[in-house]
Amino acid sequence: MYDKILVPVDGSPTSNAGLAEAVRLARLSGGEIRLLHALDLQAFAMMSSAGLGITADNFEQIRAGGKKVLDDASASVSAVGIRVSTQLSESLSSRISDLVTEECKAWGGQVIVLGTHGRRGLSRALLGSDAELIVRYAEVPVLLVRGPKAD
Repeated sequence: MYDKILVPVDGSPTSNAGLAEAVRLARLSGGEIRLLHALDLQAFAMMSSAGLGITADNFEQIRAGGKKVLDDASASVSAVGIRVSTQLSESLSSRISDLVTEECKAWGGQVIVLGTHGRRGLSRALLGSDAELIVRYAEVPVLLVRGPKAD
């Protein structure tokens, strides 16, 4: 089945739904999980250059927040006895979807499991869809898990 399961995480309820499904899959397959938190620093750099008060210290806070997301998710996976590793990736020039597909290929991942909001229409067009791009460009199967419904 799947020995190497890549799971992008950001700490949101949607991401946590994807992680829960990946844990179920790892239990069934005896696989290991690689947690990935991807930072698109370009968006923050643009806010900084626009004079919106983003400083070098903010970048360190963003990285520390990413590390905490990984640590928390890793602890929950380890607690159920599944092998887990983490990767914090960042880029000033790549989209989140590129970081995910590149990490999957570099690690030898066999499936990507991620939560999705399932947005449609204008909200999807305005916010973009990293999940859609991952599905489009990944060289391995991608399991999309619908996050909790928004109230």
